[in-house]
Amino acid sequence: MKASGFGEKGVSGVAGTLPGALRLVSQVGLGLFLTSAGYSHLTVNRLAFQAQVPTWLPFDPDFVVLASGVVEIVLGMALLTLWRYRAHVGLVAALFFVAVFPGNINQFVHHLDAFGLNTDTARGVRLLFQPVLVLWALWSTGARRLARRSE
Repeated sequence: MKASGFGEKGVSGVAGTLPGALRLVSQVGLGLFLTSAGYSHLTVNRLAFQAQVPTWLPFDPDFVVLASGVVEIVLGMALLTLWRYRAHVGLVAALFFVAVFPGNINQFVHHLDAFGLNTDTARGVRLLFQPVLVLWALWSTGARRLARRSE
């Protein structure tokens, strides 16, 4: 039984490693999510993402979409490969999610339809999901520990 990694306690002995395994799976999921979203920024949803770019930004909306897509791909790949720096990458991903939040607000305030979000309710739910992305990045990578160390 020891060879399975469960020890003498059987499945209950996994309890100590379950949070770590869940974080690992969650980090990989976030990495895949970001990589996929970045790809869609550069390809199939490029115009839809342009509709979300706030008009007050002093940059061309296409540039913003392309740049954010590249950042998402880089962050996604970093989450999938840079295990040693996972907490730092997680913190940067959380900050990225905060940085793009004005685009979600812009979509809600101006009633812009994109990605199937064609009602205020749907756009409002999307707004509520952004903090979940921030927490996902912080929790799955252990980035919260970085903040505690700096206190």
